[in-house]
Amino acid sequence: MSKHAYVFPGQGAQFVGMGKDLYDNYPQAKELFEQANEILGFRITDILFAGTDEELKQTKVTQPAVFLHSVIRALCLGEEFRPDMVAGHSLGEFSALVAAGALSFEDGLRLVSKRALAMQAACELRPSTMAAVLGLEDAKVVEVLAQIEDEVVVAANFNCPGQLVISGTVPGVERACELLKAAGAKRALPLKVGGAFHSPLMEPAREELAKAIEETAFATPRCPIYQNVTATAVTAPEEIKANLIAQLTAPVRWTECVQAMVADGAEHFTELGPGNVLQGLVKKIAPSVSAESIA
Repeated sequence: MSKHAYVFPGQGAQFVGMGKDLYDNYPQAKELFEQANEILGFRITDILFAGTDEELKQTKVTQPAVFLHSVIRALCLGEEFRPDMVAGHSLGEFSALVAAGALSFEDGLRLVSKRALAMQAACELRPSTMAAVLGLEDAKVVEVLAQIEDEVVVAANFNCPGQLVISGTVPGVERACELLKAAGAKRALPLKVGGAFHSPLMEPAREELAKAIEETAFATPRCPIYQNVTATAVTAPEEIKANLIAQLTAPVRWTECVQAMVADGAEHFTELGPGNVLQGLVKKIAPSVSAESIA
């Protein structure tokens, strides 16, 4: 039987103006956005709808912004939102969990806000960065990174075949880019990010977020979630929590997540939230399935 998978984007998909149509046209959306302003302690809607790119790029703003757009978009679908399975890319995992009923809207937003602030603090402890590696097999990238022993540099996002993101100290990532290009990568491009997400350098953030997650009530989701850390279908609340905690320092296994969903019957994917990056990745990973995005 054909199954419908819903996927939720992560940090980087944001744009000024996102969610304004939802706010203007759905009373439920307006209520949730205003509730978010109260929970966060600042009017994120002012930045979302009429701010600048620089304001939106602040970590404390970006992560809640993407989360809010994705979750509210899902909730506004009402009865049309009938997922057989869900997944989210990095931050998007929190959106997926709220949309699937494993987390309340309020708790999800609070955790995302805490995650953003903890990650920002971890970034400030040690100069670090990320880079996109194109045109090299995943196994080869991992093999090359293993040669660098005096700096932290790891594979962070397995996005699709031939597209991987590495993460680590600034010297580590710079050295890795040189070695990867020498090994045959078409490109190795430093990214404009604040730090080394999904690497051991996020350990302080992982420890801080772990406390908050442990203290938060999780329910069994209405459908399986394919989590970044395991790339397998998960429904047990305690397992979901453990994987969320591990996610900050572990790689995002997106290619495997999509492959697992397809293996379990997913034939149609819908991306909910800003942008259409995941729609594109799904098509590259599984060309036989249909994929769309709804902003």
